[in-house]
Amino acid sequence: MADEGEQTERTAQPEQVARAGQGDPGETSETAQHGGHAGRSWRETVTVVLLAVTAVLTAWSGFEASKWGGEMSIAFSRASTQRIEASTHRAHADTARSIDLQVFSLWLEAYATGDTELEEFTRARFTPHFRPAFEEWLASRPLQNPDAAPSPFALDAYVPPGAVEAVEADERADALFAQALVNNQRGDNYTLTTVLFALVLFFGAFAGRFRSERAAWAMVGLACAVLVVGVVFLATFPKIV
Repeated sequence: MADEGEQTERTAQPEQVARAGQGDPGETSETAQHGGHAGRSWRETVTVVLLAVTAVLTAWSGFEASKWGGEMSIAFSRASTQRIEASTHRAHADTARSIDLQVFSLWLEAYATGDTELEEFTRARFTPHFRPAFEEWLASRPLQNPDAAPSPFALDAYVPPGAVEAVEADERADALFAQALVNNQRGDNYTLTTVLFALVLFFGAFAGRFRSERAAWAMVGLACAVLVVGVVFLATFPKIV
């Protein structure tokens, strides 16, 4: 009986050692489950922060897009105003040119018929802006000089009132129109960033649909990469505060 007890005790000792080495399966499963919950909690925290930052940047991009859209409208409106101003000045210049042409025609008729009195009468009524061009043209001896200008109106010296102002207004209108196009492009650029940030929101929200933590983290990483691209673009764009 003593021998049988000793043999049983020897057999039980290896089994106890094996059990001690293997540990409790329940404890191992609980530890792994706790690690999985910790990783998931950390990922969810990162995702929440990512989505919050993206939401703020999306709102900022929309604000900037609307502001640049307003600047575009203002520039287009100012360009239109300058076009109207140029048309007004050009109409004044055309009226002055028409009057000068009529008086000059009377002078030519008087000169051709030898009516000295009418010639002096019409010459005395030349407008101040026409007289310098007429004197320059007359000094070029147009009847003897084939290289002379055909009329005083073809000379650079003839500048009717409103002509310079019309050109300047047209130049301002062109500049404002070009600025409006630039402002429109800037607004479009900010709209593009909202599309990028929308992708970030999509990837971040879709990450929670995966059962695999590796796949979920991959989706979060993709969202972070797109966010970085959007932030880089956003940093290079001009801003209206």
